[in-house]
Amino acid sequence: MDYKFKTKPYTHQLKALERSWERSYFAYFMEMGTGKSKVLLDNCAMLYDRGDINGLLLIAPKGVYKNWYEQEIPLHLPDHIEKKVVLWKTSDKSGEQLKKLNTLFATGTDFHILIMNVEAFSYPFGCSFARRFLDSHKAMMAIDESTTIKNPKAKRTINILKLKPLTKYRRILTGSPITNSPLDLWSQAQFLDAWLLGFDSYWAYRAHYCIMKTMNIGTRAVSIPIGPNRRNLPELEKKISDFSDRVLKDDCLDLPKKTFVTRHIQLTTVQKKLYEHMRKYAIAELEGKVCSTNTVMVQLLRLHQISCGYHSSDDGNVQEIPCNRITELMDILWELSGKAVIWSHYQKDVERIITEIKKEHGENSVVDYYGLTPQEDRQNNIKKFQEDPECRFFVGTTQTGGYGITLTAASTMIYYSNGYDLEKRLQSEARIDRIGQTKPMTYIDLVADETVDLRIQKALRSKMNIASEVMGEELKKWI
Repeated sequence: MDYKFKTKPYTHQLKALERSWERSYFAYFMEMGTGKSKVLLDNCAMLYDRGDINGLLLIAPKGVYKNWYEQEIPLHLPDHIEKKVVLWKTSDKSGEQLKKLNTLFATGTDFHILIMNVEAFSYPFGCSFARRFLDSHKAMMAIDESTTIKNPKAKRTINILKLKPLTKYRRILTGSPITNSPLDLWSQAQFLDAWLLGFDSYWAYRAHYCIMKTMNIGTRAVSIPIGPNRRNLPELEKKISDFSDRVLKDDCLDLPKKTFVTRHIQLTTVQKKLYEHMRKYAIAELEGKVCSTNTVMVQLLRLHQISCGYHSSDDGNVQEIPCNRITELMDILWELSGKAVIWSHYQKDVERIITEIKKEHGENSVVDYYGLTPQEDRQNNIKKFQEDPECRFFVGTTQTGGYGITLTAASTMIYYSNGYDLEKRLQSEARIDRIGQTKPMTYIDLVADETVDLRIQKALRSKMNIASEVMGEELKKWI
């Protein structure tokens, strides 16, 4: 391989690159933190040097795609490649933005890179511009965190698959291609090649690899997967290995060990009364009804919010209630000697945590990374946390900050409150567990006893999908 790397690859990265770089389609199923971004960019650079491509359409979730623009491409793409990189901004249709986008169609020998958030493919403007880019370039099309297209019925999945014939080279990247059932893999594989999995229809694939259960949702009978058909799993694993490279951190990196700790919290008297009232209300509300997943989740959400220290009424008003959770968090932070990342499921929690940390540790001790953090501040906040010794705490939501960023300055991660999404949990854990980490890592979950907190934690640790667990007969066990 006659190629000069900008950053030296690890052995596992070189192996993945050697397996993939000349192939039309390939999947980098490399666990979070093993450097799959570098492998993709080296692959692109090799094909560009050989004259096989002159463009890259890179698709990533909104919380990740900017990281490619600001960090990954400058770090890993060789300096000898003259490039034009444009970051898509869904909400910006100004003349200035269109001017930047149109530079991608200038003639010349530059390598043109268009980075789009996957959400853009739910709208006509995003789809049409991506098509225009692919029509005018010999481009690779790559999807980072490819489980974002796992739903074959989603508009963005359908629209992305329509673009597949316009490019010879296609790549998908994710550390966890299957989080719920083998059905997660179907659309991802379809993007690479229609016959990769050996079936010409989703229904035939589903029947072969999944065990289904029919449930009544309202007036409709709906089939949901309750698990894989284990007799056929070895066959599926063989098919996957033929078009992918699977890399686990434990197999390739000498990263420090991880310790998981649970800190138990007692509800205050006010919380107990409100929680019990809401629990009885939920049971009465759902008793004897055929419940949709959404209906169940609304009731669970209300109970979970009470355990976190506030209550949201139907009219949108938020009432804070006495809570031991924030006190426990502050105690933990005083026990720590280094930096810590703190995740919460709710924006309200983030605001409360930030306020308390500033009171006890100073204005410059903390940065935030959640839905209300301005886009222009997010990278600066990461940089400050990573480099400024005075900044000890990084507080955010896993929905916003759980993907694509590096927070290895910390070796402690605290889950003030957990969400219901396994993938977001795994992704967020990996923000400190990646190349560059030198210290043993500790993960701390704050769990309110005798609440849905325990159920959520158990489900996440068992790698179960909560939405399916709470449907039907499982409902009362949860509530």
